[in-house]
Amino acid sequence: MSGTLYLDYQATTPIAPEARAAMLPYLDEKFGNPHSPHKMGREAAAAVEVARDQVIDCIGAENGRLYFTGGATEAANWAIKGALANAPQDRKRIVTAATEHACVLDTCEYLEGQGYELTVLDVSGEGLVDPMAVEEALDEDVALVALMLVNNEIGVIQRIAEIGPLAEKCGALMFCDAVQALGRVTIPWQQCDMIAMSGHKIHGPKGIGALWLADGVKPAPLLHGGGQEGDLRSGTLAPALCAGFGAAAALMAERHDEDCAHVEKLWATATHHFGDRWTINGSDCARYPGNLNIRLDGLDAARLISDVRGVAFSAGSACASGSGRPSHVLSALGLSKEEANASIRLGFGRYTSEEELEEAIDLILGAAGEQLPGSPVEGDEPHPEDEEQLAEDGDE
Repeated sequence: MSGTLYLDYQATTPIAPEARAAMLPYLDEKFGNPHSPHKMGREAAAAVEVARDQVIDCIGAENGRLYFTGGATEAANWAIKGALANAPQDRKRIVTAATEHACVLDTCEYLEGQGYELTVLDVSGEGLVDPMAVEEALDEDVALVALMLVNNEIGVIQRIAEIGPLAEKCGALMFCDAVQALGRVTIPWQQCDMIAMSGHKIHGPKGIGALWLADGVKPAPLLHGGGQEGDLRSGTLAPALCAGFGAAAALMAERHDEDCAHVEKLWATATHHFGDRWTINGSDCARYPGNLNIRLDGLDAARLISDVRGVAFSAGSACASGSGRPSHVLSALGLSKEEANASIRLGFGRYTSEEELEEAIDLILGAAGEQLPGSPVEGDEPHPEDEEQLAEDGDE
């Protein structure tokens, strides 16, 4: 271990020991091609199918089909481009939101350049899309609605369960980016046609994702070749990556309640330590509590990250390709450039201890205090009864 206090769970997660163990046989003696007909190939193929079932079970889906991909970016590109390629000629429009991940927004913008129409919905100051705004945007020319369930930058949870039926009513497909949601929050799979996910965001390996398709939904292939995945996705699968993804997904399902309770306790600890002088970006209730995106007026987040070298965390104003532009998500909330540049994102989860979190926050607060001398960066010290209440809340 590097000794770094890791608080960047939205970027990637530590691999689970169980996932690593599941991968090892397929990196060593069981190295067969899962698409070969001989014994080693069939053995590898069986591991892939076990993993496929494990991921489906983690989604909670009772039907549909899951296709492994090289990652969530491929899954999103395939879903969006494939859906539009197969859409009726009179359906040329995509509806999405301003706070979507770049793999969705950039794909949609690419298609706009190819002659398709794009409607990008605004969000509220809490980062939420109004289902009524979605309904107003829908018409018979819409082929696809693309929305994220849990936002990767600010952690807010969109009302996909309400929006999916609106898409269905107008005859459009519903694509859901569930990368940050898988195993953490309930995925309304019945209201979705396509769901993208990623292995390394749930303590699995990097380099693998998946696209779940509802029964009867078949986007046009993005990759052409051998058609190894149900004739819809070409390329030799990596049994080791599939096995690791599957084991991680099974563990997410098995540990769901335990992980959720732990993350909620960490959220309470973090918000208590930062206090009310730091402002939460996005909704403070309609969110996944393992994502804390906060700002402090006057702070230079990029400098803070550089100063606190012992802690791995992100700036809320993640710049695109060094352009210097603030985060499109924070801008969509109505934050100024200064406010966005004063924002940081802390991500924590299963392998984060309270002690590590407190130590990391102390380092962040210390550096913020040095950067802003004379300006308080912590909340007021709690009264004894407040401390007692916090302890009680943490045990629930």
